[in-house]
Amino acid sequence: MSRWVVIRMGKYVIVVESGSDVTPELCERYGIVRVPMHVTIGDETVEDGSIDPLEIYSRCNEFGVMPKTSGCAPADFSRVYDRIHAEQPDATILHLAYSEATTCSHQSSKIAAQGRDYVFSMDTRFVSVGQSLVVVETAKYIEAHPDATVDEIFAFTNSVMDRVLLGFVPTDLAFLKAGGRLSNVAFLGAHLLKIKPCIEVTGGKFVATKKFRGSMLKCARAFIDHMVAKGEIDYSHIGLAYSVGLSQELRDDMEVYAHDLGFKDITWTQVGGVISSHCGPTAFGAVLTLKA
Repeated sequence: MSRWVVIRMGKYVIVVESGSDVTPELCERYGIVRVPMHVTIGDETVEDGSIDPLEIYSRCNEFGVMPKTSGCAPADFSRVYDRIHAEQPDATILHLAYSEATTCSHQSSKIAAQGRDYVFSMDTRFVSVGQSLVVVETAKYIEAHPDATVDEIFAFTNSVMDRVLLGFVPTDLAFLKAGGRLSNVAFLGAHLLKIKPCIEVTGGKFVATKKFRGSMLKCARAFIDHMVAKGEIDYSHIGLAYSVGLSQELRDDMEVYAHDLGFKDITWTQVGGVISSHCGPTAFGAVLTLKA
C-alpha cells in the first residue's frame, strides 16, 4: 500500500515502487514513500500490497493461471507527487526507480515529473532488496549530509549501485518463465526440474548465471558461496530475502551459515507481491556489497 504520511528528512523525500520491498519500518524511519505496482491474476488487477503473496498463489492455483505484474502508471506517480508537494511545498522529491529494464515505472515517473520541477528520478538498476539497499543507503547519506545537492546525492547513489550484488534461487521456474523477465532462459536447458538456478540482477536484467543441484538447503549454501566469491565483499552486512513458504529451518540454517562466513549484521525481508509473482514460493535470495 502507498504511504501518505510524509516524515520530513531534511529537504528531500525519497519515493520508490512497492517492488523495492523497502520494509514498513524503514519507510517509517526515513520517511520513504512507496508507490504500489500492480499484480494481475486472470482478469483482475490489484495494487501490490492489497493482497498478500499467499493469497496470490492461492488464487492462481484456484483459477489455473500464473500471476502477471505491471509497473506504476504516470497517474500513480502524479497522485503521490502532488500529495507530497501539498504537504511539503519546499521539499525535493527523489524517485529511486525499480530497474527500468524490467518495467515501465521509471518512464512513468518521468512523464509524471513533467511540469513538476521539484521531482528528480534515476534508475537504480535493481529490484527488491537490491533496490531497497540502494535506497536506504541513500537515505542515510541524506541524513548525514542534509545540504547535499541532487547531483551529489545521485553521485553517491551511483557509487552504491556499482557495489551491489543481488541474486536469488527460485524453486519453481514456471513463474520466471511466465513473467518473461529472464533474459537468457535458454541457459537453463531442458531439464528444469532437476536444477535450481542462480538468478542475478545484472545491468538491471534478470540473468541466470549458475545452476545448482540437490536440496534447497544445499543449493542455498552453494548460492551464498557463489555470491561471496564475486569480489572483495563487505562483511559488515548481508540482506537475506525469501518468499512465502520457505521453511524456518532453512532460514535458521542460512543465518548461522552467514554468521560463520563472517557477516556481522544479517537482516531478513519477506518479499512482496510483485517479486513473489516472479520468483514463486519458497525462493531464497541475498544482497551483498563489495567493499568501497
